Amino acid sequence: MLGIAAFVINIYWTYINNPQLGRGTEKPTLAVIWERFPKFVLGFVGASLIFSFVPSAKETSVVKDSMKSIQTPWFVLAFTSIGLETKFSDLINQRNRKPMYAFLIVQDFNTVVTLVVASYCFVNLFCCYAGSCVLAWTQNNQASA
Repeated sequence: MLGIAAFVINIYWTYINNPQLGRGTEKPTLAVIWERFPKFVLGFVGASLIFSFVPSAKETSVVKDSMKSIQTPWFVLAFTSIGLETKFSDLINQRNRKPMYAFLIVQDFNTVVTLVVASYCFVNLFCCYAGSCVLAWTQNNQASA
């Protein structure tokens, strides 16, 4: 979904909200758009469709646990790779600082949301679980004393 959204936003900014189009520049052709289109999106959609509809429920249940165990490392690796490809010098050296500001605002928003969710999970899940364990341990020790 993210790739499709990025593609639609790219089309919008290229064709509709591009201030340079009226100044002698030509609209990019479909060939240029296809050349710049991130092809991994097609692979991801294809793989998602195949693995959603082709395997039977029995086949899925056999490999489900082993696939879950490697899901997180691959997910982390994918997002780390995206971060490694970011060229901060391109963001800083542009005359128009809007891309840099957009990047920083999104990162700040992401950090705040992650902090809120992590705090909620820590307080409501971990502390409650740990607190019930401490309470049970205290009750067991008092009963045996």
